This record gives sequence, structure tokens and C-alpha cells, in this order.
Amino acid sequence: MLKSRLFLLGLSAFVCLMASTGFAVVDRTTKDGTGGGLPSDPAGGFRAEMPGVWFVELASAPLAEASPVNEAKYLAKLKQEKQDFRSEARSRGLRFTERYAYDRLWNGLSVEMDPADLSMLANTPGVVAVYPVEPVDPPEVALPVDLESGSAADLFTAITMTGAAEVQAEGITGAGVKVGVIDSGIDYTHPDLGAGFGPGFRVEGGFDFVGNAYIGPGTFPDPDPDPRDCNGHGTHVSGIIGAKGHVTGVAPGVTFRAYKIFGCGGGSQSDVILAAMELAWVDGVQVVNMSLGNPFQWPQYPTGRAADNLVNRGIVVVASAGNSAANGLYAVGTPAIGRKVIAVASVENAKVHSRATQILGGPTIGYQPLRNALMPPLSGSALVKNIGHGCSTTDRSLFIGLQGKIAVMGLGLCGLREKMLNARSNGAVAALIYNDTPGIFIASLGFPEIPLPAGTLSLEDGSYLAARARFPTTLFWTNDFVEVPNMSAGNVSSFSSYGAGPDLDLKPDLAAPGGMIFSTLPLSQGGYGLLSGTSMSSPHVAGIAALLLEARPNTPSQVVRDLLQNSSVPRPWFLDAHSGLLEPIHRQGAGLVDIHATLSAPARVFPGKIAMGEMEGRAVTRRLSVENPTSSDLAFDLSHRDALATEPGVFDVQAVPAAAGVSFSPSSLRVPAGGTAPLDVTFTEPAELAEGGLFGGFLVLAPQGGGRELRVPYLGLKGDYQHLVTLNPEFTPFGNPLLSPGLDFRPSQPLSIDPTRGEAAFILFHLDYSVRRLRLELFDAHTGRSYGRLLEIDYFPRNSGPDFFYFIPWQGNDSNIEAVPAGDYTLRFSAEKALAQDDNPAHWEVWSSPTVTVLR
Repeated sequence: MLKSRLFLLGLSAFVCLMASTGFAVVDRTTKDGTGGGLPSDPAGGFRAEMPGVWFVELASAPLAEASPVNEAKYLAKLKQEKQDFRSEARSRGLRFTERYAYDRLWNGLSVEMDPADLSMLANTPGVVAVYPVEPVDPPEVALPVDLESGSAADLFTAITMTGAAEVQAEGITGAGVKVGVIDSGIDYTHPDLGAGFGPGFRVEGGFDFVGNAYIGPGTFPDPDPDPRDCNGHGTHVSGIIGAKGHVTGVAPGVTFRAYKIFGCGGGSQSDVILAAMELAWVDGVQVVNMSLGNPFQWPQYPTGRAADNLVNRGIVVVASAGNSAANGLYAVGTPAIGRKVIAVASVENAKVHSRATQILGGPTIGYQPLRNALMPPLSGSALVKNIGHGCSTTDRSLFIGLQGKIAVMGLGLCGLREKMLNARSNGAVAALIYNDTPGIFIASLGFPEIPLPAGTLSLEDGSYLAARARFPTTLFWTNDFVEVPNMSAGNVSSFSSYGAGPDLDLKPDLAAPGGMIFSTLPLSQGGYGLLSGTSMSSPHVAGIAALLLEARPNTPSQVVRDLLQNSSVPRPWFLDAHSGLLEPIHRQGAGLVDIHATLSAPARVFPGKIAMGEMEGRAVTRRLSVENPTSSDLAFDLSHRDALATEPGVFDVQAVPAAAGVSFSPSSLRVPAGGTAPLDVTFTEPAELAEGGLFGGFLVLAPQGGGRELRVPYLGLKGDYQHLVTLNPEFTPFGNPLLSPGLDFRPSQPLSIDPTRGEAAFILFHLDYSVRRLRLELFDAHTGRSYGRLLEIDYFPRNSGPDFFYFIPWQGNDSNIEAVPAGDYTLRFSAEKALAQDDNPAHWEVWSSPTVTVLR
């Protein structure tokens, strides 16, 4: 058995083979078999691999967690500890390539090695834990826009939504604040970002950890001192934080440090991110932005722990909550899941900066170029023709007369590629596809490209143009831009991830504009472009943190989140913004950030959020502290407003009204000038919500006599968290887990394996919820004799979707990785639930296999 703790990922793209025990743990294959066959079955289209790169945690605390120490002496101690590990590993014959060594935020190394040596690594003296180095998905690709020198496009609508424009008008720009951007680098030649690199320029320093050719797993970093962006994502993010030129970012007075952890294409790895975080601390940045992450993770993972240590050392850390709404609840990623990190959800921008077309004798209409189609021309004209949905099943008469015209068609009924190919094959010179829900949309055809100019329209503009096409209608292409109203303005973006954390922490923490954001791109990519994602909302908050630090330079890093949450504005339910219902707390956090309100707030409330955890039918009381820094007494009326709750099903999110009981003591509050007053708040569960549902709302402190309200979001889980079933028996018609001779779903039954022929017994299992611990044990089927724990994994994430599963093959080994003799055995699989008591049997789900006969 691996004596060290072993943390693994539960992503849909994660594959991990535990060579030390002959196990693989996979979350990629679906129960209908579409993920492929056995790892050894090339025809199945699926190949299981063990991560070749591992974090190795050593015994001492990192510098950031150590008591006040002599830094030089303590770092020398940590370096000696690593040297001792290297010597011990060599003496044991362990071969590896060291990638990074960490001393400051986390103590250990990352190593690339033969997976077969994992057991030797984990059991090397001095090793506390090993963790797989996670792959990090490639960043979003921006839609480039050529911005003429005379254009006035900027981030104005987005920075107005957050109060940043008002603060800038008062002369606060983030001047004197250094922001570290851990991303794909920055195109520092861009005039809006300072047009230079090094001391005296806005991008005053940084480092390229990977090189341009790096694409993530399977490639080795090739670092160099030049962090210039050839990808685009980091430049877009940096423009949101602080561009100053044709576009104006949130904090145009900041300076930057660029930490490049993505190459020109592809993804990255979590050990590179951790190395960048350590350098950011050394460089003395005051704010770190990380528009990246992996969903479903626990805060104990190295990057989550390192992010918390940055905050403890005076650096505000902001990270994207993730774009995994389609994956259900408990999906916020790491490092955003860190307990002291500001995890940012996305709301839709008020307007969308769009290319303009002109209807002859009619209005201007904005469009977004369709990715992987040709860019529409900037001059010329053509008649338009409505071809319905443009599908192969469409009334063929609609295609008659399309030759030489612009095809106008609605979204839906068939894919974009089918629509485009039909338009092209029938002679269209361009295509415009309009949304099937209010507002404009951005889309991509994928590959291969289709050589036809095309764009996307809002439902409103597209419907109007389709109706006009009943009569001869000419559309002129122009080189102009238009601001298209976003019908979902201010609503939480459809892609923005749901929390809570697996430890029931309230995540995300707050929200900012992330849908349809126009910002800088590398000059080689046109200079400017549009992107959507929580990658765009996170830098809004990083810039806002910079504004706050300039305005109040002595604000502790641990307090910034609380202050911003106090003044954030609740968001309506994104599916019906006019219903009066509020978006679930575990999707919007404290709501849309408002830095102007924060800086003008008369009082402060700590903590800025309340996570009650599991209620278990009890009344729960939490104490708030209300500070009054003014020279006058303040009095507040107290109330609360409930947000939508969600039913306990993880993958099919069902939002329902459910109001907690909330009472205050005292019932109204007076805070003396320059003083502090306590406020006790007692919560009871919503009666109408099913057990395991997540509920929340806002505590509201309204100044008597008028003024801006202060709010504190709260979140709780109704009932007992451990009552929720994670090994969902309905995952298959035959139960969950299953014993199988392969990756096929059938009733569990006794089976025989001959390990000498490469045969294995497979345990297939699905997790609805993340678990504190997984354990696999081996017993003699007749005598009950234990052969020990074959596998134990802490903080294991849930599956990424309802049709995904993990599997563990057992190949006839015991806990010492020795072959067991021929005979009959049973495997006991146990899952300890999140927040469980280790010694409480009711907090474990346990399954024992049918007999596995080992033949030798």
C-alpha cells in the first residue's frame, strides 16, 4: 500500500494508473461504452495512462507556513531536505527527472518518472504525500477584431457595471499596484499595455516558464526570460485588468508581472502554475490573477494550498470559478476553491462590441464573425434571403434563388456546419445565423474551416432581417462597429460553474462581467477581440482589488474579499430575470462586485460570507462583527432575502424556491462611531427543501435614514451531508460498484483471472459526490484473512458527469505488491464521505465483491 496520501483528479479527461498496486483509476469512459474498451484494447479507442509527473511533498512546512524564522537559514534547511530526498532516492535506485523544487508556498518537488516506480517514490523516507500533476486545459481562443485607430471601443460597459468607471473618474486607477498575471504571457509590445518590457514599462518583468512550443502533458518546459504572449489569452486578461489606450481596463494605472505558463497552443500543468506562484511572491506582487483551473477539486491540492499561503503572506489572489455549469453542482475549480482565494463567477456584459452592417433604408445591425468561417467583408453589399433554419430537412424551395445572396437562417434543428454547407452549396456569398434565444451569441464551426464568410446575430436583429427578406432587401458590409444590447445583461452567464466546495464552503465568492468581453489581443492576432468565460470575470476583480489597494493601501489581503462581498449586488435568476427570484448563492456568491459602493460604504461586516455546512436539522448561530470607521453612530435595520435553492441531484440542477428561517440578535443594530458591534444570526433549514439540498440567501443591513445596503451571503446544506449516497446504485441497472472482467456493464458475479496472462478483475464505480477517502482491501474469501489495504486515496473528486465512471483493475497483488497465491478472494471497496467522522461506520459506504478466483 502507498503509505503516503495520494491525491488524484476526477476530471473527464483524467486517467491515472496506480502501478504500485496494479490499479488504474479512470474518469473518461461512459457507461454506454462510448469511451472505448479495455486499456489494452487499441480497437476500443481508449488508452489508460498513468501520469508521468508527480508532486512529492516533504515533511517540513514551506516557508509561508513556518513560524517567524530566519529566512535564509530556513530555506537552507528545506533545500537540504530535498537533497536528502535525492540522495535517498538514488540509493534506492529510483530514477526520475526533476522539474521543479518548491520551498516557499509548498515544500516538495515535481518529478517525471517511470510510473512503475511510484510505490518506491511514495515510500521513500521523508515523503509525506504524492499528488499527480494535473493537466490544465488550453485557454479560450479569442475572436479577433481589427480596431481602426480612430475607433472608440473600450471596456466601458463592463467597467461601468462594476463601479470601476466611477472610481476611475475620481482619480483612482490602481497606480502603484503590481499585478501578477499567471497565464499565457502578455504581448508587452501592445500600445495599450505599455509598448515595452522591463523596468520603466508597464510590463515591468516576468518569466516564461515553458517556451512557445510547450503544449502541456507530453512536452517538457523550455523556460526563458521573455514572457511575450503568442497565445492571446493572457493579453486579453491583462487588458481587462489594466489596458490604457484604445481600450480602458479596470485599473489602467497598474503595472504587470507576466508569468507565462502556456505556450502558443495547447494546455499546461499544475506544477508549472505552482512554480509561477512562488516567483510571484518573490517578485513582490500585490495581486495575482489566475484565469485557469480544473473543476471538482478539493482545497487541499498543492495549488489550492499555495494560493491560500499567498493570501496569508499579503497577496490578494483572484481566480476564475470555472465554466462547468453543464457539469452540475460542486464544480468550482482549483485554485479558486482555495479557502482564502476570491473565486469569481461570470455575469453577462451589458453590451457586445460588434461589427456593423447596414440595411438599405433600415437600421444598423451588429454581428459577430463565426469562427472557422471566412471573415465577412468590410465593404460591398448583397441581397439577403431567408432560408429558414438552413438544414437539409428544410423546405428545399427556400434555397431556390440563393445564388449570389446572403443566407439568413435561425439557430437550431441542425448543426452550424450543416447550415453553412447547405448555404455554400446553394450559391450563397455569405451567411448570417441568428440566435434562438434573446441576445447575440459567439460560435465556432470547429475544423475543418468552411470557406464562406459568416457571422452570428441576435434573435431580435435576425428575426427582423428575416422578416425584411420577404421583400428585396440589400445589406451593406461596413468597417464600423456597433454596441449590441445584451438581452442577458447582468445575469449570471449560462456557463458559469456552480459550487459549493466539496467541504461545503461558499463558492464562488462573487461575480463580475465575463460574458462577451472586448479586450486586447497580441498585435499579431489583430490587437483586439472578444472572449467569454470566467477567465474574463476574474481579471475584472483583480483590477478592482488593485483599485481598492490604491484607495486604501493598508488593507490586509485577507480582508479584501470581505469588503468586496459587503457591497456586491445580488443577481436575478438567469432563466427568468423578471421573476423576482435570485440566482442560487452557490452560483453567484455575493453577487456583482461594485467597487464604488465598497469604497463609499459607511461600515464593514466580517466575515463577508457565512458557510454553515450541514445543518442536520439544528438551528445554527453565527456571529458577525460590524465595524463603523466613521465619526458618527450608525443604526441598521436587519432583514434577509432568500435566493433559489437547489435540490440534491448533482448532475441535473433543479433550482427551487426555499427560504431558510433567519433571526437576528439584536433585532436592530446600532454601532458607535469608531466602534464595533456584534450581531448574532440564527438559521433554520427550509422546511420545503429535500434533504441534501443547498440553500442560501443574503443578510441585509440597511442604514436607517437611507443609504446603500450591506449584505452578507450565506449557504447551508439541509440535513446530514453523510446521508447523501455517493455510490449511486442507480448508475447502472446492475448496481454500483460492479465487478467485471472488463469495462462492460453486467451483473456482478464470481470470476476467475490468471494474472500471468495479464488478466484482471475490474471494479467499476461512479461517484455522485466527492469523498474524503477511497479504500480498497483484499481478503481471503473463505477464512476472512486480510491481505491489507491495496489502495487508499484521500480527497477524491466526484465524477464529471452522470455517464462517467472510474475503474480499478486488480491483478492479483497484495498490499506489499507481492503476488498472492492461487485461491479465492474478495475485494472490499469503501468510500468515506465528505466531512465524515473517520470512526463512524454510518459515514462510509462499503461494497464487497463476489469471489475472485486467482489462477496461477
